[in-house]
Amino acid sequence: MNPITKIAYNCQKATFLIEKKQLSPLTSREKMELKIHLAGCAVCRLFQQQSIFINKMFSKTADHYANTKLDEGFKSRLQQKINQQLNED
Repeated sequence: MNPITKIAYNCQKATFLIEKKQLSPLTSREKMELKIHLAGCAVCRLFQQQSIFINKMFSKTADHYANTKLDEGFKSRLQQKINQQLNED
């Protein structure tokens, strides 16, 4: 494997681990691999910062709308539109 391909593969694996880490715990090996990679890769460190920020923003938005309910009139109009579209096809 040439050096460019190896770096790209390592970055691909690192971004996967960065995302996985936000959903579930990493194994000891995964933690070590990610830590070593991040020590030498500024691009993946930036990706990690951005990923954490995006997930925090999404969580705040999702929490804000978690108890939001659609009114019955809106649901009824939406269902009618869906039915019309299904009947047209």
